[in-house]
Amino acid sequence: MKQLVFGLAFCGIFLTLPTYSQMSGPGYHIVDSLKLGGEGGWDYLIVDPSAERLYVSRGTRVQVVDIRKNAVVGEIPNTKGVHGIALATSRGKGYTSNGRDSSVTVFDLVTLETIARIKIDGRNPDAILYDPFSRRVFTFNGGSSNATAIETESNTVVGNISLDGRPEFAVSDGKGQVFVNLEDKSAIVAFDPRTLKVVKRWSIAPGEEPSGLSIDRESRRLFSGCRNRLMVVSDPDSGKVVTTVPIGEGVDGTAFDPGSRFAFSSNGEGTLTVVREDTPEKFMVLDNVMTKRGARTMTIDEKTHRVYTVTATFGPPPPATPDRPHPRPSIQPGSVTLYILAR
Repeated sequence: MKQLVFGLAFCGIFLTLPTYSQMSGPGYHIVDSLKLGGEGGWDYLIVDPSAERLYVSRGTRVQVVDIRKNAVVGEIPNTKGVHGIALATSRGKGYTSNGRDSSVTVFDLVTLETIARIKIDGRNPDAILYDPFSRRVFTFNGGSSNATAIETESNTVVGNISLDGRPEFAVSDGKGQVFVNLEDKSAIVAFDPRTLKVVKRWSIAPGEEPSGLSIDRESRRLFSGCRNRLMVVSDPDSGKVVTTVPIGEGVDGTAFDPGSRFAFSSNGEGTLTVVREDTPEKFMVLDNVMTKRGARTMTIDEKTHRVYTVTATFGPPPPATPDRPHPRPSIQPGSVTLYILAR
């Protein structure tokens, strides 16, 4: 996933998706916010429901939020170019993917102290995932089109998986398969987390440039948020597209809430698309909730059903240069903010 602050190609786009009323929709709306402040952008965020903590990647560090108190309570420092966070709660460890130096930081989930730093041979680790079936952590390396497996007991690299495409987000079914979107191939790859072998690959056309990926483990459905304003629902067993539904512009994150049977996409134009799963073959857009411009990554707390997203206030872009002929908007200092949505 691209660092959020560097991916605002949607600036100036007007919202064109239909907006449903609160009566016909699920009623999600912004209920609270928290100024995270500080320098740097942001990328992935993830909730630990059992500890009631939220982790937000911030470029060179990870901020930790107590979601009961709605307050920043800690930080994992020295994570250069951090994209994502994986939580191996059964091991009491967290892991960050540090894109700039191709490393993984291991930290204690209670104290937040750094336990280890693991150098990987994949370039620019982006998404990161803990698979409870194999008890391994996987980094998905955008610069080398592969994934790296880390054994969580020893914090050692045990191998790589060639993906033949640029990986974005990934999910585990918890039963022996891991799935990952390939952004440049508009496809999904499935691999075995124990043998590190690819077992399946399929196209998600008409979806293009998939980024966010989430899973309904009960119904065996995958939800890919695609840059051409589609959420593609696919069946990982048959390797086929089930259906597509329209979403907003500039998606980066998706989520699925098994309690409500809702799938979500966070769209940088400033909307949260809410999709209801009626059956494993039937999906309906219920709402396009107004959020904030730039809020294109998200996570959900499956215990409280609250949605979390992050954005900032943007200023004018810097002057164009030969290397950056179309610079993106600047972030106003101290303006990075966490937004909480609930019903």
